[in-house]
Amino acid sequence: MERTGPPARLTGLLAAFSAALLTAGGLAAAPSAAAADSDLARNGGFEAGLDGWSCTAGSGAAVSTPVRTGTSALKATPSGGDNARCSQSVTVEPDSTYTLSAWVQGSYVYLGADGTGTTDVSTWTQSAADWKQLTTTFRTGPATTSVTVYTHGWYGTPAYYADDLTLIGPGGDPAELPATPTGLKAGTATASSVDLSWTGSSGATGYNVYRGGAKVLSVTGTSATVTGLAASTAYSFQVAATNSAGESAKSAAVSATTTAGGGGGGGGSLPAHALVGYLHSSFANGSGYTRMADVPDSWDVIDLAFGEPTSVTSGDIRFSLCPVSECPNVESAAEFKAAIKAKQAAGKKVLISIGGQNGQVQLSTTAARDTFVSSVSKIIDEYGLDGLDIDFEGHSLSLNTGDTDFRNPTTPVIVNLISAVKTLKAKYGDKFVLTMAPETFFVQLGHQYYGSGPWGGQDPRAGAYLPVIHALRDDLTLLHVQDYNSGSIMGLDNQYHSMGGADFHIAMTDMLLAGFPVAGDQTKVFPGLRPDQVSIGLPASTQAGNGYTSPAEVTKALNCLTKKTTCGSYATHGTWPGLRGLMTWSINWDRFNNGEFSQNFDAYFGS
Repeated sequence: MERTGPPARLTGLLAAFSAALLTAGGLAAAPSAAAADSDLARNGGFEAGLDGWSCTAGSGAAVSTPVRTGTSALKATPSGGDNARCSQSVTVEPDSTYTLSAWVQGSYVYLGADGTGTTDVSTWTQSAADWKQLTTTFRTGPATTSVTVYTHGWYGTPAYYADDLTLIGPGGDPAELPATPTGLKAGTATASSVDLSWTGSSGATGYNVYRGGAKVLSVTGTSATVTGLAASTAYSFQVAATNSAGESAKSAAVSATTTAGGGGGGGGSLPAHALVGYLHSSFANGSGYTRMADVPDSWDVIDLAFGEPTSVTSGDIRFSLCPVSECPNVESAAEFKAAIKAKQAAGKKVLISIGGQNGQVQLSTTAARDTFVSSVSKIIDEYGLDGLDIDFEGHSLSLNTGDTDFRNPTTPVIVNLISAVKTLKAKYGDKFVLTMAPETFFVQLGHQYYGSGPWGGQDPRAGAYLPVIHALRDDLTLLHVQDYNSGSIMGLDNQYHSMGGADFHIAMTDMLLAGFPVAGDQTKVFPGLRPDQVSIGLPASTQAGNGYTSPAEVTKALNCLTKKTTCGSYATHGTWPGLRGLMTWSINWDRFNNGEFSQNFDAYFGS
């Protein structure tokens, strides 16, 4: 539900409450600070950036204009699902009176304090075109030793600004910075990850992990696994301790080198830039049937569409060629298998794609999991295939209520799918090619919403692919999210992006490569994938699906992501010349459209 301002009833109540306070002199005559009082807020002028402050969903930043005093102020940008709350924990004394004040600009800007031990307070302004001071007071409870002060805006409104925030009152025992961590060690390294551990610091409540000087993880324990790394690459890591007073100095650096690898299972034998397409092998539609032998050489990965279950929960996957009654020009099974071998001899990969729009697959039991493994193995062996493409759509994947951490899923259909794919990978070895083609609803939407949410009520499918991708990232050859048949999705810029142009593909792909907080929780960050694991999924023609993107716009997106040119208004979080390539639905529709999609790919990458 879109929220663009405070509910009318809330607005009226707040206005009445404010009027009552003014009449009583509550806001007009705030108590003056005693001589022994001092300002307890840390970095209230934001001169040190966001040091000491925590802003939800990455919504806050220190800016140089506009400012009220000094050289910096806070700019915080709400979104449709986040009110851009920036907060700080402050040490206070029990049974004491405090005055909280800040200067603000913008619409619907709030200032308040939580955890007072008595009555939590807040004040707000509906509109402040220029700097306006907000002030409120509170008294701490008999056992209160810390409070949280905050500012926030309102959902879907423009950015607000804050400066010169103060909390005046008796000083409690100030928190001290934690000690610098020691003993940082690098443990097991894979082609895409490194395990780290260190000795805990006195006074620390958490730790920030740095790679090459850039923060990549925040954890509460004394170990972490840094993922999304490139194979055969040396990295430098440091760790810093954190608490309410801020962050310690960084530890001494430790170096680690990832092992050799090939793009997560079979990726090493793919070209540096690969073209992936689905081949309608088991059915006919308006694009016509294409025989395997007639698939053009441009296609590097050919996904056979589709293997489908005998029932939603059986796990029993079956595949057969299109019947002659539907596809008069279908080849025989022997010709089909011979053509697959010929494609493989030419360096192509041929996979069985499971699911699709009509193939709902729910591995809700271990029996279904085991049947899935045996039936998929049978298909791979019968046709001599290179691996598996997971194209679960619709209601195949959803999260049970209470399953809120993508790093530790508990929902059976998720856990059993991960287990099944790991079993297949172990059976076929390093040459096994694993790809996935989720819809944006199941991946990037997880930046805003994950499952049914902490209180229930959300669509339980939101972000449901994230635990599967994360658990299998070291086995994953390619992720090609379907950037089509999608609603508008919020990017890392907290703006909504819609299908059809370069902007959508830039924003959606940037999220996969840079990583993102899940459901806006900065403690649960989905780590970015390696660029060689990512391709962009598009429809091959206007008939193939909603979200068709012209070749010129596809080229703009590729330029932005690989060269940081023609980016438009969206600022990417990196430049990735190693982006693997493009995926399309489908080879058949591309042939129907005179090869427009594949020809544009070949022209861009020089195939």
